[in-house]
Amino acid sequence: MPIYDYKCRSCGKQFELLVLRTTVAACPKCEGKDLEQLLSTGIAVSSEGIRQSHLQAAKRRYAHSKDVKEKKVAEIEYIKEHQKEGH
Repeated sequence: MPIYDYKCRSCGKQFELLVLRTTVAACPKCEGKDLEQLLSTGIAVSSEGIRQSHLQAAKRRYAHSKDVKEKKVAEIEYIKEHQKEGH
């Protein structure tokens, strides 16, 4: 599994990320996706710290996507109700 070094162009944080096929690279500090891939000098090593980091990032992404979905559903319901009232 490849590990890459990144620098976030938004906040400047440098970090390493273990990249899998489904990995969406995002800054762990600001969650920005405008990243610069740096030359990596390391190799991927499985560790508890990396696993915990990825778990926390996945939880944040899930919570954010859940909030977005709930807002979209509420918006659609609002539009439907107002369309009914207009006709």
